[in-house]
Amino acid sequence: MTLPDAADPAAPEVESEPAEAATVFGDRLSAVRRYAADLAEHGIVLGLIGPLEPPRLWSRHVLNSGLLAPFLPEGASVADVGSGAGLPGLVLAAARPDLAVTLIEPMERRVAWLEVERARLGLDNVVVERVRAEDAAPGRFDVVTARAVGALTGLLPITARLARPGGRLALLKGAAVEAELAKAENVVRRLRLADVHVEIAGLGMASLETRVLLATVP
Repeated sequence: MTLPDAADPAAPEVESEPAEAATVFGDRLSAVRRYAADLAEHGIVLGLIGPLEPPRLWSRHVLNSGLLAPFLPEGASVADVGSGAGLPGLVLAAARPDLAVTLIEPMERRVAWLEVERARLGLDNVVVERVRAEDAAPGRFDVVTARAVGALTGLLPITARLARPGGRLALLKGAAVEAELAKAENVVRRLRLADVHVEIAGLGMASLETRVLLATVP
């Protein structure tokens, strides 16, 4: 895949890097910054982000993804289901080189982008798999994550099958996660998920706060 030469000159202005980025990413900020710049330049043209996203690229997408990092154990193998533009998978891999991150994405164009970015950023801890999550080899990962993929009733079975016994789910969700979880009560019971709860990531960072659905797979 060859990236386009330049961004659309009519594209909206990209959000400036927030001060919180230094807190979230620490000494890994430069790698994340390169990824954010690439996504800002090529994301709309490649259909990775919508035309309204550049003005909130950092706060809504990049920092949102990075806030998941503290929930991942040291040296964990992590699957990002429906990785798309690499949110949160590429951000986590850039922020946490100790992680072994597998990006699971079925769409050819998005897979090509993920491969290009993996190489451009020098992320040796990333593997890209072009496959539907439902068809990926099961039971392999310490942690399975997903962001903006779907409601919990459908997402939990897809992600849980990829975790090893005793592995964890760490799913980035919005403010309605508690309502989603209530609707998914039967699914949680059928999958025998344990320690299912919601935690707030980025606590104290005002508008950057997000919710993470955590669960243990039997």
